[in-house]
Amino acid sequence: MMNLNLRNAIIHNVSGNNQSQLKDTIVDAIERGEEKMLPGLGVLFEVIWQHADDQEKTMMLETLEDGLK
Repeated sequence: MMNLNLRNAIIHNVSGNNQSQLKDTIVDAIERGEEKMLPGLGVLFEVIWQHADDQEKTMMLETLEDGLK
């Protein structure tokens, strides 16, 4: 139940944000490198994944695979 509340809180905090605000949130989380920011990035990725078509998912997986080489 705690995870669901965290997920909902993260989504609530960024709902209605424009692309610039979303980018700032992502860049800030990555640049800070704080462990506590990882769940938020995970939730944002979950939203992206859920709304991506198969081609977009393949592209993300290829990018991820290349980045992990």
